[in-house]
Amino acid sequence: MALYGEKNPDAGLTLAMQTAEAVRDSSHVLAGLAVLHAAEARAMLGQRQDCEQSLSEAEAHFEQIGTADAAADLFSPTQHGRLAGSCYLFLNDAKRAEPILAGTAHALRDRSKSQAIVLGNLALARIRQKKLDEAAASLHSAIDVVEMTWGGGGLNIVFGAGRELRPWREVPVVQDVYDRLLTLMAAA
Repeated sequence: MALYGEKNPDAGLTLAMQTAEAVRDSSHVLAGLAVLHAAEARAMLGQRQDCEQSLSEAEAHFEQIGTADAAADLFSPTQHGRLAGSCYLFLNDAKRAEPILAGTAHALRDRSKSQAIVLGNLALARIRQKKLDEAAASLHSAIDVVEMTWGGGGLNIVFGAGRELRPWREVPVVQDVYDRLLTLMAAA
């Protein structure tokens, strides 16, 4: 809640690290997830080196997951890519975020709330590199998923991407995205 609801990365970082420490010896899944969220908090704070160190630490935890891990059902192989891509967006490195998010989007084919977030973030990475056609395609895919799931995170990212497209609002592919966003608002 502190990290995403309150948008307080300092508090989110503290809580994530406390959680990682509390579960370090009992669950690599939970420790890895906690460290992933710490990485995202560090990215929000602009701490690139610490963020990347946390991403590596989370990956190390995930590589050690065993069948006896009580939280094994909470793990998904796409979690690392989803949060790593988000981290690089927070660090203003869209070029680094794009291939991570593209690979994660390719792996996520489940029409889930997570897929909407990844596709929306992929659109943002492409917008920030001025790849408008590719960004519009990713955003259309994200909207398709949002229309099915109505996940709040996906909605926020889709509309945030729409705001970032404003400088190109006269470009036909962007106008098509705006039409979809208006339809999405009308359906809500």
